[in-house]
Formats: sequence, C-alpha cells, structure tokens
Amino acid sequence: MTATMRPQISACPACSAAPAAEALAEQAAQKDARIALSLPSIHCSACIVAVEQALKKVPGVESARVNLTLKRATIEAAPEVMPDQLIEVLDKIGYEAHELDAGTLSATQTDRAGRELLMRLAVAGFAMMNVMLLSVSVWSGAADATRDMFHWISAAITLPTIAFSAQPFFRNAWAVLKHGHLNMDVPISLAILLAVVTSLWETTLSGEHAYFDAALALTFFLLAGRYLDHRTRAIARSAAEELAALEVPRAIRIEDGDEVQVPAAQLAIGDIILVRPGGRMPVDGEIVEGHSEIDRSLLTGETLPVFGGPGQGVSAGEVNLTGPLKIRATAVGEETSLHRMADLVAIAESGRSRYTSLADKAAKLYAPGVHILSALSFVGWYLYTFDVRTALNIAAAVLIITCPCALGLAVPAVTTAASGRLFRKGMLIKHSTALERLAQVDTVVFDKTGTLTAGTPELMNLDQVSSRDVSIALALAEGSSHPLSRALVAAARAKGFAPEEVEGVTEVPGYGAKGMWQGREVYLGRAAWVGADPISRTAAWLKVGDETPQAFEFMDKLREGAEQAVASLIAGGKDVYLMSGDTTPAVEEMAARLGIPHWLAEALPADKAARVQAMSAEGKHVLMVGDGLNDTAALAAAHVSISPASALDAARVASDIVLLGGDLSPIGEAVQTAGSAIRRIKENFRIATLYNIIAVPLAVAGLATPLIAALAMSASSITVSLNALRLR
Repeated sequence: MTATMRPQISACPACSAAPAAEALAEQAAQKDARIALSLPSIHCSACIVAVEQALKKVPGVESARVNLTLKRATIEAAPEVMPDQLIEVLDKIGYEAHELDAGTLSATQTDRAGRELLMRLAVAGFAMMNVMLLSVSVWSGAADATRDMFHWISAAITLPTIAFSAQPFFRNAWAVLKHGHLNMDVPISLAILLAVVTSLWETTLSGEHAYFDAALALTFFLLAGRYLDHRTRAIARSAAEELAALEVPRAIRIEDGDEVQVPAAQLAIGDIILVRPGGRMPVDGEIVEGHSEIDRSLLTGETLPVFGGPGQGVSAGEVNLTGPLKIRATAVGEETSLHRMADLVAIAESGRSRYTSLADKAAKLYAPGVHILSALSFVGWYLYTFDVRTALNIAAAVLIITCPCALGLAVPAVTTAASGRLFRKGMLIKHSTALERLAQVDTVVFDKTGTLTAGTPELMNLDQVSSRDVSIALALAEGSSHPLSRALVAAARAKGFAPEEVEGVTEVPGYGAKGMWQGREVYLGRAAWVGADPISRTAAWLKVGDETPQAFEFMDKLREGAEQAVASLIAGGKDVYLMSGDTTPAVEEMAARLGIPHWLAEALPADKAARVQAMSAEGKHVLMVGDGLNDTAALAAAHVSISPASALDAARVASDIVLLGGDLSPIGEAVQTAGSAIRRIKENFRIATLYNIIAVPLAVAGLATPLIAALAMSASSITVSLNALRLR
C-alpha cells in the first residue's frame, strides 16, 4: 500500500535544537545505513529515546539513530532484518513509520546551491556595510585626497565582492543573451556593471561621486530575494523527495522453489513472483497459482475489489488483498501498463511548460524600456555637454534608480510569504509558477477514490442489522485483512458489540470467511458465494445456516474536509466536476452527497486527460485534484494540479502542489491565498512603477546623486518586502 507521510510542526523546544549537529549525525549514520524510516509522528526528545530503544532491542539491529528535524531514523542491521519488522515494532509502541529509499535520500542530502547563495549574500552584506561607512565620510564633506582615498578603498572592497557575489545574475543574464532573449537579470547585471565601471572612472579622475555603495546595495537586496525564493523551492524539493522515497520497489521471486527478495528492477519476463496479501503487483503478469481479491483503485478508481484466480491478468500497481498469489511476469520495467502512462503525462505537460510567469512578462516590458531610456539619456547628455564622463554617469544613474531591485523582489518576496502561509496550513508548493496559475482557476476537477474519499470503506447500515448477526459477522471478520472486514470490525467495536463464539473460522481467499456457530455453518463474503443477489452498493453478505443472507452495506469514507473544500469552491464561484473510474451508481451517489453538479463515471486515464484538455481548449483554467495513476495524465494536463501526500509517487511528481495532511479543507483557502498573492505581486509592480515615474525624471535630469539613488533604491525594496509580508 502507498504510505502516507504527514509532516507536523512541532512546538517542542528540543525540536529546534542543534539542527546542524543533527545533519552531521544524519550524514554519518547514512553512510552505512541499510534501512531508513520516516517517522512523521515524533515531536520531542522523549520520542527519540523511545524509538531508538525499541529499535535497538530488535535482534540483529546494530545501531539506530533518530533525526528529529528530518523526522527520520537510520538503522544499521544484519541482512536478515526486514523493514517490516521494525515498522511493526514501532507501531506497537504507538509510532507511525514508513520505509524510505535510502539511496534516493542520500543523493539529495546537501543543498549546495542554497549554501552558495547564502555565502554570496553574506559577503555582499559585509562589503556593503563597510563601503557605506566610507560613503558617509564622503557625503559628510571629505574632499580631494581624502575623498579619493576613500573611493579607492571602496573600489578595493567592491570589485572582488561584485565579481563573487553577483555571479548568479551575470550567469543568468549571459545564458539568455546568448539565445537572443531578455530577462530581469539583464538590466540587473547591466546596472551593477555600469555602476562599478562609472565609479572606477570617477575615482581615476578624482571625481566627487562614486556608485560603489549603490552597486553593492543592489547586489545585496537582490541576493536576499533570490535566496528567499530558493529556500521556498528547496523546502518543496526536500519534502517531495521524502515523499517519493516512501515507495521502495521490491519483489519476492521464486528461484528453484525458494523465495528470494530482489529489487523490482532485476525482474525479467517469465519470472514467477510471489505477492503476499497486502502487497502491490510489481509487474504486469498472469496469476498462475492462488485465489484472492485485487484492489485496482489507484489504477482505475474502482472502489470494489475484483476476484483474482489462475489465468487472470494483473497490472503493476494493483494491490493483492486476501490470499497469496504467484504471478508469471509478462511485462516488466518500462513495458508495464503503469509506465506506459508516462507517455500521456509527457504529452500533457508540454502545454503547461508554455506558461509565462508574471516576472518574465514584466521583464519583457521592463528590460527594453530601461535600456532604451538609459541609452537615450547617454546620447542626450553627450550631445548637450560633449562630455562622455557626464553622459555615462547619468546613464548609470538612470539604470540604478529605475530599480530592477524592487521588480526583482516583487515576485519572490510574495511567493515566499504565500508559500510559507500555505505550508503552515499543510500545502506544499512545488512549482515556481503554481501560485500564479492557481489564482486563475475557474474550474475544479476532483477524482473520487483516494481524493474526495479516504479510499477506505465505511459501514452504513449497522443500525439496521440485528445484534446477533452483527456479533456473528464480527467473529468472522476479525481474522481477515480484507478492507470490508476491517471496516466492519471497526464499526461494530465502536458500537460496543462483542463477537459470538464461532468455531473453526477460516478465510477462503477471494471469497470470504466461514465457520460454525451453534452447529450451523455461517458465511461472510461475496454475494455469489453465499447465494445472494448483488446490490448496487458495495456489500459483504452474512449467511447463517439456511436463513436469507443479510447485507452489510458500505460506502467510501469521505476524506476529512472534503465537504468544506467543495462547498468553499462552489461558494467562490468555481465550476466543480467529479471524474472517476468507479461505477456510475457510486459516482452519482458521491456527487449528490457533496453537492457536485457535474460528474463523469467509468472514466479511463486517457478519458480524464482528454476531458481536462478539452476544458482548457474552451478557455477554462482547470485545477485537477487527484491521487492515482489514472489521474496522472490529467494532473499534468491541468492548468494547475494538487495531489495528497498519500498519492502514488507518479501522481505527486505530476502535480504542482502536495497536500501534506489528510484534510482537504485547505484547498479552498489555497485558491483565495493565491488570488491575494497575485494582487500583492501586481501591487509591487505598481509600487515599483510609481517609484520609477517619480525617480526617473530626476535621474535623467542629472539630479540624482549617489546618495539619492542608494536611498531611493533601498526604500523601494523595503516597501516591496513589507507589502509582501501582509500575506502572512
């Protein structure tokens, strides 16, 4: 089964202590670790002690270390120790645990890009403070040799600092210029370079003004915005990688009669594979031995398990529920039906890649305008004064005072604030333009099974069944791992029922359970097995002796917050659709239950993707919310997409936003927050534009001194950042 990871925000003081030391300890332990476990429910130092002690008591475990910051345990153990054993041990002491792919995690342990940005930011900040101290002396009246000395000292500090700290802007600008394009980094790089060049020229000519402080301030503020944006993306990548690592592909191959556990990548066509109850099919194949029921919900959306026996085909990703099955592989790896869905996804994603962000749109308008204005200022002043020095000085002032800094901060400052707000609500923004696209949504499409529902059945008619029948059914269901049996046991126990004394209870894989009660045979299982007429709703049937079978009716249990999410979206004027691969009666009933006006049943993966693409062609901006492989192509085709953390890895990768908890109610708030974020971004652009309308004439007229340019630029940057913080 797909594991669920629910990161929690801890209020415990120990949770925030010594993260650096923990990271080092994590890396040291990871080198030789055989097993990595995710521990989403730990929250304090007492949890660490309890988990480590429990793990160390397991025979064969050499060491166990828990990282509280990452909510992760790394274990060195003998080869015979299986992750399932350790998960069971932790479950018994009350801690949820899921196996992680240690190889996936070890490949992403360090955030080199983030460290580099932070280091460049620190260097720029330190240099900026020192140069500004020197500038204050110049502004205060230092003249002649003293002024020249301060300018040369400023140059000595600024040149290596700019060469090191401004590299990200120079690299990005050069990358787009090589292809004949412009982005925001082009005017930024030009402003920095011109400020440095004109300052050096002024210094060599013993001029009164130099722009070293402005160049460093520009670099510092923009690096701050770039780092904030990077941290938001890094958190998203880190959590997404953790979620991806929750699924560890492994299979049991039969070799000369022995069971051998091997990576799924080593399987070949013709291999005989054992799939135990609760296990997921690692390949496409044919059942050669055994009977069971198979859950296809993640692939097709069907909530009702199907019977599986010799000769029947199965697909990778389906779940074996009740009895052990031996499968002969007919397709492995990229040839499985599961991987063929990747083609649909690739086609669908090509449409989304054409989306242009607000920052890029602003750069297309802003960059040429600033360059043209600066060039005209240079030409005009040169023709007026025939002084290259004066003309270049004013052209540089125009570039600096037109403030690419405020525009450069306009988007990352807001997206960082909005992403932080949504993360605290349990939503992880993975894509840099997801918020902008989410704000445009006018149509929302929900999958049913595993998305609007928890993917687990809920007993609906317990109060309509006699106490005797409930107690007999409870006795038969307690020894079964079938989802309907587990739901029956949970509902009966919650109502205080005790099981009857039923002897010789045995489970018949694929059919149900039977036993003897007061000398009569009793059965609990499929309608055909007990001689009952099937009904439209999912049901388990109880037959006592020769009596008429009694139905226990089930419905998909709604995911927490599903009703609130749908209601808030409809109240916000969105068109809401329900699309599912489930049967027509089940989908129709769910739509009526939630008040969803439009629905589509028995939809194949290609049908969902085609319907979403058709909506997009009609000019609608579609938000797709889904969790299964049958939703993956539709998630990629939608304007923006959301999947729960419990979704299959492929669905999470295709989505823009991951819902970390099980509660759907934040979806409505996310749409509202995205709208607020876009309004703030546009406000920031207007602030920067208004500032330029006031400041540019001063610069073009030659009235902007270095002091005015630096102060104005800093003031606009701070204003943009404060406006963004209103989202928090």
